[in-house]
Amino acid sequence: MDKQEGLNRLVQEFSECQKVLTAIGDETRQSIIIALIECGCEQGIRVGEITKKTHLSRPAVSHHLKVLKDANIIEVKREGTKNYYSLTGTNSAIFKVKRLFDNIESFITESSR
Repeated sequence: MDKQEGLNRLVQEFSECQKVLTAIGDETRQSIIIALIECGCEQGIRVGEITKKTHLSRPAVSHHLKVLKDANIIEVKREGTKNYYSLTGTNSAIFKVKRLFDNIESFITESSR
């Protein structure tokens, strides 16, 4: 792949990652992601548990969870009337961001030669 093709690919990847980058750029959403990681449970955690861990109001947590869900960073599992939130699996947008940064790193490495 030549340099121009690689740059075009980076432009496309930036576009695909825009929602994720915006979502994870917010400190409040970062604290929610940390709370989900700390939970470590496959089932996920409920909004009430997240509010306790983050000291945010329930409406604030719900708003931020929606942003994270729309960016494909978290997923929700419903059991009856209960919703459980967890980080998404292997198809997560986070992996797209990792690929983007790996490609940026490749360009930096190649240009420093």
